Amino acid sequence: MKLVALFSVVLLTTAYAAIPNIWPAPQSVTSGTTTVVLQPDFVFYSKSTSTVLSKAIGRYKSLIFNHEPWDPATTMPSVTPLPQLTIEIYSSDETLQLGVDESYTLIVPSNGNIATIKAATVWGALHGLETFSQLITYDFVYHSYLIKNAAWTITDFPRFQHRGVLVDTSRHFQPVSVLKEVIDSLAWAKFNVLHWHIVDSQSFPFESYSQPKLWEGSWSLSERYTQQDIRNIVQYGYNSGVRVMIEFDLPGHAASWCTGYPEVCPRSDCREPLDPSTEATFELIENMFTEITGGAEGSGLFPENLFHLGGDEVDYTCWLTTPHIVEWMSEHSYTCEDAYMYFIERTHSIVSGLGRDPVNWQEVFNHFGDKLDNETIVHVWLDHPKLAEVVAAGYRGILSNNDVWYLDHLDTTWQQFYLNDLVEGITDPEQQKLVLGGEVCMWGETVDASDIFNTIWPRAAAAAERMWSPATLTDTAAALPRLQWFRCFLNSRGIGAAPVSNTRARQAPEGPSGCYTS
Repeated sequence: MKLVALFSVVLLTTAYAAIPNIWPAPQSVTSGTTTVVLQPDFVFYSKSTSTVLSKAIGRYKSLIFNHEPWDPATTMPSVTPLPQLTIEIYSSDETLQLGVDESYTLIVPSNGNIATIKAATVWGALHGLETFSQLITYDFVYHSYLIKNAAWTITDFPRFQHRGVLVDTSRHFQPVSVLKEVIDSLAWAKFNVLHWHIVDSQSFPFESYSQPKLWEGSWSLSERYTQQDIRNIVQYGYNSGVRVMIEFDLPGHAASWCTGYPEVCPRSDCREPLDPSTEATFELIENMFTEITGGAEGSGLFPENLFHLGGDEVDYTCWLTTPHIVEWMSEHSYTCEDAYMYFIERTHSIVSGLGRDPVNWQEVFNHFGDKLDNETIVHVWLDHPKLAEVVAAGYRGILSNNDVWYLDHLDTTWQQFYLNDLVEGITDPEQQKLVLGGEVCMWGETVDASDIFNTIWPRAAAAAERMWSPATLTDTAAALPRLQWFRCFLNSRGIGAAPVSNTRARQAPEGPSGCYTS
C-alpha cells in the first residue's frame, strides 16, 4: 500500500503560481505565514538503522549547512525555532527495483515542534529529505538557516514509476566522477533511473572478466571502466535511490565487439549487425550477461531487473553480402526479417533465463508486434503515438520520443520537454498503467565532460516534473520562475546547468546579473 493511503491527502488546489520553489512540484502542498529558524544544534533523527538513510543524512547536512557562520541571532524578528527533523520509515526492505514505494509526507510545523518525514521506504525518505532541503534558505544578514511560510504539509509521490536519463558513454567517454555527479543531479530532480548506454559501435569501454578481449574495442587504454568502477557507480546510484539500467545494443550498434572477437561479426570490412549464424555470438553474449547479472539468483554488477538490449536500426546489408550468413539463412529458409527475429528471441531467452526483463527500442515492436514475449518492455523513441499501440497490445512501455525528449537536439526548448504528456492518446486506465514512465536521452556524439551538464540541465528538469507531478500542471509561464530557481539551485550545488532562457542549450548567460531573483 502506498504511504499516501495512511494520510489525508489534500489535492493541490492552490494557484499554480503559488506553488513554492520545489522542483518537481509535489502532489499536495499547504503552507502558512511563519518563518522558522533551524537551531545550531539542529538534529536529524531516526530510529531506522538504515545505512542508506544515514549516508543520505550526511550528504544533506553538507549540502544544506554550507555557509559559515551559523549563528541565529536572537534579534531576528518574527521567527520560531526548529530543533529537529525526525524521519520515520515503515519498512526495513531496501530493495531498489521498478515499482518501489517512493511516497513521503513532510510536515514542518510553525509552533516550535519538530519537523517530520514519514515514508513507507527509505527511498521515499530520500525524496522527503530533498524536498526539505529545497525549503531551506540562508539569511546572510542574521547568519541563519530559515524555512519561510511554515507550517508546511507536503504529501508526495511520483506519477510514474520509471523516470530516467540516458547517458551514452560510447560516443564520448564520461569519467566515473562525472557519472557520479550525474547521479547526484538526477536524485535532486527526483529521477530514479540512470540508463547507461555503455557501449556502441564506436567504443567498448566495459571490462568483462569472462570475455576479456571485448574492451580492446575501447577508444583508448585510458577510457575504460573497470568492474570496480562499475560497482562503485551502481552502489553510488543505489545510495541515492537511482537504479542503473545497463544497455548493450544488439545486434546493430555493435561493431566495437569485433575488435576483440572478430568471429562474432559478419566480416572484417562489414562488422554489424552481429553474426546470427554462429553459436560463438550467443555464447559470448550469454557468458558476459551471466557474469554481469550474477545469474538468476545473483546480483552481479547490475542488480537492476530491467536489462536493455537495444535492437534498433538494424541494417541488413552485411548479412546480405556475407556468403556464410546468406547460406545459413537459406538453410533455415530465413529472410533477413526472420534472422532479426531469431536474434531477438535468442537474446530475450538469455536475459529472461537470468531473471531479467528485456527492454528493446521501438523498432523491435515495429517489426514483430505481438510476436514478442510478454515480458518485453518497449522503449518508444521514433514517434509518440506508437506507445498507444504498444500498451494496447498488452506490453509495458517507456517513452523517449526523440522530437521533444532528446537532449542532443539542442533546438528543443524546455517548454517542449515540459508539455510532453506520456499518456497522450491513451484513454483506457488499464493501458495507462502499462506506461512505466519515460527517459530523456543524452546521446554522446557531441557531449563529453566539458558540456554534459549544461546540455542535460535544466531541460531534463522539465521532463522530471512531467513524470513526477500532477498531470494538471501544464502552464509553462507559471512554471518558468520555479525552473529558473531550480537551475540556480543546481548551480549552487556545483552542477553547471545552463540558463533557462537560452535557445541552443549551451548558451552563456546574458550579461552580468545574479542568478536568483529576490
